[in-house]
Amino acid sequence: MKEVVLDSKDDRTQVYLPEKCIGCGTCVQVCSKGALVIGSVGAVARRLIDKDFIEKRKGECTMCALCARICPTGALEIRTAGKAEEDESYLHVAMKPTQVSDKCVHCGLCAEVCPKGCIEVKGRKIAGDGSLRMAGQTHIDLNRCVHCGWCAAICPVGAITFEKPFAGEFFRDDKICQACRTCVQTCPANALFNREWKKGEIVEKVTHRKDACIYCGACAQACPVRAIKVRKTAVIPAMKGKKAFEKKLAPLAPLPTLTSWLKTNEEACLGCGNCVIACPVNALSDPYLAAGHLNELETKPLLEVANGTVRVVDQEVCGSCATCSMICPVQAIWLMRREVV
Repeated sequence: MKEVVLDSKDDRTQVYLPEKCIGCGTCVQVCSKGALVIGSVGAVARRLIDKDFIEKRKGECTMCALCARICPTGALEIRTAGKAEEDESYLHVAMKPTQVSDKCVHCGLCAEVCPKGCIEVKGRKIAGDGSLRMAGQTHIDLNRCVHCGWCAAICPVGAITFEKPFAGEFFRDDKICQACRTCVQTCPANALFNREWKKGEIVEKVTHRKDACIYCGACAQACPVRAIKVRKTAVIPAMKGKKAFEKKLAPLAPLPTLTSWLKTNEEACLGCGNCVIACPVNALSDPYLAAGHLNELETKPLLEVANGTVRVVDQEVCGSCATCSMICPVQAIWLMRREVV
């Protein structure tokens, strides 16, 4: 597993494990020094930019370990003399592991619905002892599990137990949402989806599966137009110091930092305007632009077509979702990492 050393002081080292990180920004929220930075969450989740969710400012950290203690997946570690600190004051340690009991019939439904693909059923076959059951082994990779509860909900015999990291509140403003699907593709728990509709039926742009949500806040960090708000109301596991953490987490998480630049290739650009229309920031500015009226509006906040090629109007309003690069037919626009200062 990839390891990134973020900082070291004396015999203590702060290590980041990007493969475990879900981009929730909880660590950033509790850091009193502002040493950690999160940004480009949607683009990272979509694998459209070569960077990690979390970066660090130099010289700010006091190695207090609050970030590592509140991380729900163990993506941050504080190591002393090379050994990770792990006790009941760390959320991912205090949280009850998602596990399978002997009641399991190895049907494989849990593996089918797991949003992280961390469940595997091995040796599945009809039992050879004369009983009407399936034999096999069901294994959950706890290094990737986000404790969403999909497996427990779908299990027909109640063989799986789990514990979520947080309780919370989720709000999405349908008037602001541009249905760019950044949140849907970022959510580690598959708690957001686009509902199908019938002819003439009006449905919400994004539907929230409350029972699957772990209230991590990754969706809010990823939304390019800030249509989503997630508030953590409680830390569920019985970790040491949970009341102090709940106090820190009570306010809404700060907005993510802009950690990417939009780059364009004028020679490759066809001037089709797909990126201008699809950009959620542009679409929010005017519904006519979102409907495809590219040339009827002179002012665009982020992207425009000028002299037959795309132009970035204002880098600072970019939501780092990379929707523009997804829709470009010739890869003439993309996101690049922006150095943290």
